[in-house]
Amino acid sequence: MFLIADRACSISATGRFCLQCRRGFTLIELMVVLAIVALGTALVSLALPDGDRNVLARDGARLAALLESARAQSRVAGVPVQWRPTASGFAFDGLPATAPPLPSGWLDPRTRAVGNAPVTLGPDPIIPAQAIVLQLTGSATPPLRVATDGLRPFEVEDVPP
Repeated sequence: MFLIADRACSISATGRFCLQCRRGFTLIELMVVLAIVALGTALVSLALPDGDRNVLARDGARLAALLESARAQSRVAGVPVQWRPTASGFAFDGLPATAPPLPSGWLDPRTRAVGNAPVTLGPDPIIPAQAIVLQLTGSATPPLRVATDGLRPFEVEDVPP
């Protein structure tokens, strides 16, 4: 009888150690566990959403809703309304004085409209096809476009390459 890891172990008549002394994992078992952990980590990292992409999509969806609201107010009042980008966000010009004011800033301060082209929301039911390209400054997130074909409402879509 002798001590292994503070346990008394005996050698059987065949010269083998008793089963109580065999402790620990084999190399195969450790490699299988590491492979499972690596696979789980990879799946979790793929499932996590891109935060910047969601921020830009949220600003785009909000802008599309605001443009549709301004378009409806334009039709009700019978006057053209113009959307234009500003240094701190955007502005709606031509809204009736009786209409409630629309927000004029982005949800995220990094959001910018590319270019300075205004968007005209006329009182007619069909307007020219128009688009606004949004991007996040200081981010590698691809830009999004808020666009209409003139008949359908404004929608957020990916910018074609």
